[in-house]
Amino acid sequence: MAIRKSVKLTYERLQEVLHYSFQTGTFRWAKRISIRIVVGKVAGRLDRHGHRYITIDGERFIAHRLAWFHVYGEWPSDQIDHINGNPDDNRLCNLRDSSQAENTCNRGKSSNNTSGYKGVTWHKKAKKWLAQIGANGQHYYLGLFDTAEEAHAAYCEAAVRLHGEFARFE
Repeated sequence: MAIRKSVKLTYERLQEVLHYSFQTGTFRWAKRISIRIVVGKVAGRLDRHGHRYITIDGERFIAHRLAWFHVYGEWPSDQIDHINGNPDDNRLCNLRDSSQAENTCNRGKSSNNTSGYKGVTWHKKAKKWLAQIGANGQHYYLGLFDTAEEAHAAYCEAAVRLHGEFARFE
C-alpha cells in the first residue's frame, strides 16, 4: 500500500466532519456529508486485514493516519505502528510514528508458524530447533537448540537488542 498525504483533506475539514476520541480510538461523524452518513455514528469500515477505512469527500483514508493528523495537525512522516498489533485499535496511546523497518519488527508470528514461537522453526536435518531474526535488511542465524523454548529465548534476546522498543515476542 502506498503511503500518501491527502492533497484535498485539510485539518480544518477533518475537524469539521469527524470527532476523534483519543481514549477509545473511534471516529464518529460530526457532520452529515452524504446520504449514508448518520451524525454520531462510528465512521468507517474494516477491511479484511482489520484496518478501518473512512471515506471523506470521495477520498479513502486509513483511520490510524487520520487519528495522527487529527491530533497533531500534520500527516505522519512515514508509517503508523499499532503498538499492540491490533489494526483497529486506534487509541492515541497505541499509535506511534515509525519507519517501514520498525513497523515490520512489530509484526506477530506468521500464520504458518508451527513451533508456536516467533523466530523459531524445526531444523529437520539437525533435528533441533532453529532460532533466527531479521533486522536492518539482514538475516541473523541465532543457533540450534534442543528445545523450542531455548530457541525462543535466544530470539527474544536478539529482538530486544536489534528491534528495541519495536521488539515483539509472540
